[in-house]
Amino acid sequence: MMAESQTDYDSAWKEVLERYFEEFTAFFFPQAHAGIDWDKGFEFLDKELQQVVRDAELGRRLADKLVKVWSRDGEEAWVLVHIEVQGQVDRNFGKRMYVYNYRLFDRYDRRVATLAVLADTQPDWRPDRFGYDLWGSRVRLEFPVIKLLDYESRWNLLEESPNPFAVIVMTHLKVQATYHDAQGRLHWKLKLVKMLYHRGYRKEDILELFRFIDWLMVLPEDLEEGFAEAIRQYEEDIKMPYVTSVERKGIQQGIQQGIQQGVQQGLHQMREAVIEILEARFEHVPRSIVTTIHRTGDLPTLKLLVKKAATAGSLKEFRETLQDLQKRAE
Repeated sequence: MMAESQTDYDSAWKEVLERYFEEFTAFFFPQAHAGIDWDKGFEFLDKELQQVVRDAELGRRLADKLVKVWSRDGEEAWVLVHIEVQGQVDRNFGKRMYVYNYRLFDRYDRRVATLAVLADTQPDWRPDRFGYDLWGSRVRLEFPVIKLLDYESRWNLLEESPNPFAVIVMTHLKVQATYHDAQGRLHWKLKLVKMLYHRGYRKEDILELFRFIDWLMVLPEDLEEGFAEAIRQYEEDIKMPYVTSVERKGIQQGIQQGIQQGVQQGLHQMREAVIEILEARFEHVPRSIVTTIHRTGDLPTLKLLVKKAATAGSLKEFRETLQDLQKRAE
C-alpha cells in the first residue's frame, strides 16, 4: 500500500487550478465558462477567502479558490471553487458551501457562484444544496457539483479531450484505482506521461502536467527508478528531452520545497490559532508565552496547546502546561 499525503494532494490541485482556471471552468462548468468575459481577465482572492473562512470558523482545504471575474453582462462576480478531496462523506458539506457563500456576499456585497468538485470514492454522495424552512420563510442554496468518479465510465471522452483537466481527471482516477497496486500504478504513470507528448501541448504544459502526475502517483523507490529510466529512454526515442536531466531534477526539488512550505504553513497557522484563542479569552498574552509558542515546531504539541488554550482556567495554568511540554522535549 502506498500512502498519499492529503496536504500534497490539495497543493497539487491548487497549482493546476491557478494555472488552468479557464480550462477548469470550460471542462467542468461550461455554463459558468460561457458567462464569464475572459477578455477582462480574472484575479485570485486568497486573502478575502481566508478572512471569510476564519470568520466562519470552518476548516478550509488548500484547494479552495476564490476568483474575481467579469460576467458578460458587464458586472463583477466572484466564483468560489471548492475541491473536496477527502475520501469520506461529510454530512455538513452543503452547509459549509452555504456559509462560505453568504459570508462572502455579506462581507463584500458581490454575487457569488459556488462550484464544487467531489473527488472522493463514495458513488452516492452528491451534496448539491443546503436550505431550511421555518414558518413560511425559506432559505436555499443550490450549486453545481461534479463527481470525478463519473468519468470512469467516460474514459473515451477523457482520452479524446485536449483540455488539460482531462489528463488531471485520468490521473486522479488512476491514483485511486492503484492505491494497493504499485505495478499497476507504474503502468498508468508511464502511460499518462507518454500521453502528454502526443496531445499537442506546449513544452511548459507538458512539464506542468508531468509535475501533477509525478506529485500524485507516488511509487516505491525501486519502481520510481525504473519509471525515470523508461521516461529517459522514451524521450530519447522521440527526441523531446523535456522532463529528464536538469528539468526533472528541478521538478523534484520544487515538489520537495512545496511539501516543506506546506508543513511550515500548517505549523504557522497552528501557532497563530493558539495565540488568537488566548487573546480572545485573556486579552493580554505575555510576550514570553508568545515567543515560546512561536518557537514550538512540533505539530502534536501545537495541537495540545490549541486544546489547552481553549480550556485552561487561567493564563497561569496554560503557562504551566507550556513549561511541562518544554521539559519533556528537552
